[in-house]
Amino acid sequence: MAERPVLYYFNGRGKMESIRWLLTVAEVEFDEVLLVTREQYVKLLNDGALMFQQVPLVEIDGMKLIQTKAILNYIAEKYNLHGKDPKDRVMINMYSEGLMDLMEMIIMVPFSPDPKPKLDNIQSKAKERYLPVYEKALTGPVYLVGGKLSLADVLLVECTLMLEEKFPAILKDFSNIKSFQGRMIQIPAINRFLQPGSKRKPQPDEKYLKNVMENSCISLP
Repeated sequence: MAERPVLYYFNGRGKMESIRWLLTVAEVEFDEVLLVTREQYVKLLNDGALMFQQVPLVEIDGMKLIQTKAILNYIAEKYNLHGKDPKDRVMINMYSEGLMDLMEMIIMVPFSPDPKPKLDNIQSKAKERYLPVYEKALTGPVYLVGGKLSLADVLLVECTLMLEEKFPAILKDFSNIKSFQGRMIQIPAINRFLQPGSKRKPQPDEKYLKNVMENSCISLP
């Protein structure tokens, strides 16, 4: 039996959460090493495990992978969630990277001393720049690309749920996306992931922010 992937990250969502989502949808069980002390982080650095001195880090198939996009693409390829040909893959990547850009803005909000302007900007960009693209793409098709579930679909349902946490009514003018979200959360693996007690992480709190700031090399506002 192959060893389970091991995820190294702080005890919170951050950039690892999309990786947790994708492994969950692929129905791959994984273990986590939660970085709660500075010593754990320094050991990873000293062991040469962090190519660019940052997490997420995922041990999978005998490799130590970093860089969120690279990790997601590897998992998507391995578990047939990355399209059937290069044309599918480039569309999946375009949709996925747009969603990751939007989610990164949300991820950074708790680290801001004045979150309101950032939230206003996110809401505006989501409604004017990002959501219309996915609303149009889902006019008719069940999935974003190639008629089958892909990385882009997984990231879209994650992103819409994150947006609704901040702006509960944000999808009211995007009926295709809302219908898509409803279908996706009925997928058994996703439904289980959304239940209490799963490996899905809660919204960041002060404890998580303190943990990240004290136990990594990142510099944030």
